[in-house]
Amino acid sequence: MSNLSRRKLITTGIAATAGASGLAVAAGLARRYGLIPPDGGGIYGAGETLTYAAQRLLTSHSMAREFSRSQISKTPFANDVAPMDEAFKRLQAGAFAGWRLAVDGMVARPGSFALADLKSYPSSSHITHLACEEGWSYIAEWTGVPLSHVLDKVGVLPQAKYFVYFSQQKGWWDSVDMADALHPQTLLTYGLNGGELPVGNGGPLRMRVPRQLGYKSVKYITRLTVTDSLKTFGKGLGSAAPEDGYAWYAGI
Repeated sequence: MSNLSRRKLITTGIAATAGASGLAVAAGLARRYGLIPPDGGGIYGAGETLTYAAQRLLTSHSMAREFSRSQISKTPFANDVAPMDEAFKRLQAGAFAGWRLAVDGMVARPGSFALADLKSYPSSSHITHLACEEGWSYIAEWTGVPLSHVLDKVGVLPQAKYFVYFSQQKGWWDSVDMADALHPQTLLTYGLNGGELPVGNGGPLRMRVPRQLGYKSVKYITRLTVTDSLKTFGKGLGSAAPEDGYAWYAGI
């Protein structure tokens, strides 16, 4: 990746505007440097590849913009979710004391963490913009433990490439590459605007990936899996929603 110049990438991007042949050139260049996203095949694959490769190369260490407290939205929007099942309601009635986060896959020390465990680790907060693909957005302060800290606890194996996270809601999951998983702003979030994270906003535990669109910040997280391939995770690859149609990479 380090050997691919920004000039070459930008030149290829310009070529891509000429049509499908340009996109094919871009995809070939990205493949050469190991920058093919999991949804890099099919009719839209070349475009997805160009987007992913361009953002990774040009903004690999970038930070999502952070805002002042005066810019926090008055009412953080909580979009509609399906009614939670009885198991969730029982956990909620017990103030989520029984909530567990399992971590497995390509790690040296698989484990399970209670909310109290996560809250005992060094915390981080940032005031960032959550942008939904549906067109609405808001600015809020998110507080939680950096995902990188938890991954350090379990010992991610060197060959790992992706990080998959699953919701309490059946069929809802998503994934990011290790660059976003280890990014300092990526949080396992349990707080919002100085208080507990409300259920409507994903409480008790929500993934927060501020460098990507809102559907990557999956609610009600209960399991994390580290892997070197996403091929075994079923249809709807990379989508937080059960239906197809979402790009795997949603960088903003």
